[in-house]
Amino acid sequence: MDESSKQSDFRRLRNHVPFIAEGLPYVLMGVFLTMTAAVLGWAVPSVVLAAVTVLMVHFFRDPVRWSNARPGDVVSPADGRVIVVERTVEPRFTHRSCWKISIFMNVFDVHVNRAPVDGRVVDVFYQKGSFLPADKDKAGLENEQNWVHFETGSGSFVVVTQVAGLIARRIVFWPKVGDDLRQGERFGMIRFGSRLDVYIPSAGEVLVRKGQKVFAGETILCRIP
Repeated sequence: MDESSKQSDFRRLRNHVPFIAEGLPYVLMGVFLTMTAAVLGWAVPSVVLAAVTVLMVHFFRDPVRWSNARPGDVVSPADGRVIVVERTVEPRFTHRSCWKISIFMNVFDVHVNRAPVDGRVVDVFYQKGSFLPADKDKAGLENEQNWVHFETGSGSFVVVTQVAGLIARRIVFWPKVGDDLRQGERFGMIRFGSRLDVYIPSAGEVLVRKGQKVFAGETILCRIP
């Protein structure tokens, strides 16, 4: 890395606020309600509301992430625990044989989602649906979800599905079709607690196992051709 790149990275990280703007209305509302309860002398509600506000700050945190990924590596798009590693057929865009890796995010995980590869968004499909518990098999079929088809420079595909859960009631996805994303770049989030399904070509080498804790933008899920 040359000196100009180092300076650029330093300035970017120095100015980074480890909190995502999506959460600001929730935190401000929590602060307002806590102060109101305190002024009115409601001790117990004040403590409860203060605790909820702290949890909101924790939920919407957005830490800096580092990766040592190499060309062909696919990093995790979400923090959480791997609940599924299986061979299947990608059902939405490519209909090709693939590996499916599902990651469950509980309410204490970072919920910012990151691009698993350097690639272009070639298709997006949003599906309305139910709000079943996200760790159940049926959730991947019946719940509200957002499908994103990435194409890498080598022509490989990676499909990521943001799946809403029992508590999660809003899926956020910022890019649009045609946008190029860098690996690890933030592309959205799900509020509050949910899962992401990742589909990669069947020729890929899976590097994680069921039950493993993974981190968005850092943990390498697999390698693809």
